[in-house]
Amino acid sequence: MDAESSRAGRPRKAERRRFLKHAARAGAALAATGLGHGVGRAQASPAIVRFDHVAVPMRNTAAMVAFYRDLGFDVMEGDRICSVHFGDNKINFHRPQTWESGQFTLRAPAAVPPCGDFCFVWGRSAAELEETLARVGAEVIEGPSPRQGGRSGGVDTGTSRYIRDPDGNLLEFIIY
Repeated sequence: MDAESSRAGRPRKAERRRFLKHAARAGAALAATGLGHGVGRAQASPAIVRFDHVAVPMRNTAAMVAFYRDLGFDVMEGDRICSVHFGDNKINFHRPQTWESGQFTLRAPAAVPPCGDFCFVWGRSAAELEETLARVGAEVIEGPSPRQGGRSGGVDTGTSRYIRDPDGNLLEFIIY
């Protein structure tokens, strides 16, 4: 290699190093925000990027609202639904007068409480989960048990505890 091509290679190597450092910093900053977590990995379709909400009928409105609020969910109450919010997701609980009326057709026609089976990722310690469940009077019906969850394309294993809400829906809390 002559002196000219050696000098010409150095700036390219320096530019490449600068680019890689910048890309690594940008990736680390994005990872720290949590934005894009799980998007694009093990997706069946690039058009479907995440889960938004589910909707199920409820029977015991006051008990359900109090229970989910006590668990730490944000709860919004409307005329036809009550919704519980966590992160960018929510569960819509259709009030009895809505789903029993026969007028509301945007639902599974055979669904009656209890028909929900929900798994929530718990972001704190197992001890804090146990304290929270005890505080709301929820009996752990199974767990702690190892379970394969939905994270990382359905290959990660966590530890789950199962309870029932006042309508009898099954709630799973998984800790990764």
